[in-house]
Amino acid sequence: MDIELASPPAVSALRESFGDRKPPDITRKITACVACRKQKVKCHMREGQMPCSRCKKRGLPCSVNRSLQTLLEDDVTWKGAVVQKMRRLEEAVAKIAAKVDMPELQSLQAAPEIQDGSLGSPVEAINEEVTTGEPSTSSQASQPKDKQNPEQQQTWEVVMDPRGGPASIPASCVSESGNAGPPNSASTARRPELISTGLISLRQAVALFETYHLRLDHFLYRILGDHISLDSVRIASPLLTTAVCTVAALHSQSLGHLFETCYGEYKNLVAAQTFSRHVNEDDIRGLCIGAFWLHELSWVLIGNAVRVASEVNLHSGIYKALKGDRDGYLQARLYYLVYVCDHHFSIAYGRPPMSREGFIIESASLLLETKHATEDDARLISQVKEWSILGRVFDNFGVDVDTPIAPQTLPQLRRCSISLDTWFADWNDSFKVNRNVGNYPQKGVGFHFHFAKLYLCSHAFRGIPSSESAPQYMSPELEEIANAGVLSAMSILRVIVNDAEFRSFMNGLPLYFDTMLAFAVVFLLKVATKYASMIRIDTGKILSLVTETVAALRDITQSMHEHHLLVVISEGLERLLRTAPSV
Repeated sequence: MDIELASPPAVSALRESFGDRKPPDITRKITACVACRKQKVKCHMREGQMPCSRCKKRGLPCSVNRSLQTLLEDDVTWKGAVVQKMRRLEEAVAKIAAKVDMPELQSLQAAPEIQDGSLGSPVEAINEEVTTGEPSTSSQASQPKDKQNPEQQQTWEVVMDPRGGPASIPASCVSESGNAGPPNSASTARRPELISTGLISLRQAVALFETYHLRLDHFLYRILGDHISLDSVRIASPLLTTAVCTVAALHSQSLGHLFETCYGEYKNLVAAQTFSRHVNEDDIRGLCIGAFWLHELSWVLIGNAVRVASEVNLHSGIYKALKGDRDGYLQARLYYLVYVCDHHFSIAYGRPPMSREGFIIESASLLLETKHATEDDARLISQVKEWSILGRVFDNFGVDVDTPIAPQTLPQLRRCSISLDTWFADWNDSFKVNRNVGNYPQKGVGFHFHFAKLYLCSHAFRGIPSSESAPQYMSPELEEIANAGVLSAMSILRVIVNDAEFRSFMNGLPLYFDTMLAFAVVFLLKVATKYASMIRIDTGKILSLVTETVAALRDITQSMHEHHLLVVISEGLERLLRTAPSV
């Protein structure tokens, strides 16, 4: 007997949503069971009910292959059930939000309502993604061709703000229209984060957030800003959430095994953010956190952070901040974080900084006079001031280490050295003990000062050949500067060897500290083994101090994650010390 299945209303609705107004007749019919079809004999099935007469008589299993129509009906049933569940969930969330007065939950109701038939089955989604290389969207198929091709859209328009005068930003009269943007450029804030996708559990995420929020964030002047809970961070930005979890896992003994999972997801989110036009200030925080601590991505991340900071006009926040506006204060503060992070890697890697000087940098101290300022802001502004000095060093002397310093530029170098001395005198006694990171605020000032002096004074050795082949001499002025560099490098190493509290900070401090510590050790080894006859130094004392430092680093890194940069540096310095020529 032939069995023809009628199309239910849900199937018709699904076909109509794909632009097929007239449902086609289903011609595929069930005519025989599997056993009869295999034997190629006629199958007698009473009113379509199994088993058929032949299978019943012979005691054979009787089954009928499911038709395409049946599969489609089951798919629609699944979609309908999911839609109903989501609607009930939304209604429940709305009631909870109204009861507890949580506007962030109420804002979730503003999302576009899911229509019947708009949810594709998992198989459909996978098939389409494999075929096209893009996530499937059922609404794409129903759009006209001119809507599907972004190149055919009018993405820009000329506008005139009736409230503004002729003096305005030039590009403000050419504005991007609301439907502009490349496909799949949704904000990372709309993407599911690693907790909701099940990459890590909520319990693990809470522990990672606490590790970052209660310790690591205080080394960098509270990048999180007003975010004091995991829920707040999750609502703000998946990129920020993943950055916090990744960096915390890198510094956690108990949850270090989650680092690779978090790191992979973080890279995926950064890639999605790179080409997105929809970014927010919390995405910038997520980029900065990664740039400060993840050495393999740091330069790319800070480049993105500077670009996005410019796009959202963070540099203009200082004008509102100085008028007492809190949003402007937060924007200016975030810009200073981007500025400091940018200069960390500019100086360390010999690359020109991407963030510029200007009114916002010149007015940094004025931020401390606003009603919103805190001691963390003072620490941040102290860094802005220091890096502004080192930025001048970079601009004046460049990165050509093979050309000697010209005698006529020595006054500039001395002025920079005096500026650093003044900076240290201004800030050395400005900070008190922090309940989260102990004496780091005060001790960090000294460490940063010696890093800066080492970088500046190392210029004295530019273009000067070593004394191995023939005796070489420095002018008295250069020798004085070179000796100051040696003293700063030795001061850095003495802190590592003698200060147990500072050693406890090393599994938490940003990449800049690790890089400059390695530079200090290598600098001293070179001076002691190749330039000892040029300046007045005690080579034996230097080599002994380097040996003690390498041993201290070995102890410090024993409990660190294997991907931590200081682990790599410690192992490298130990090999270098073994192969260094004796004096």
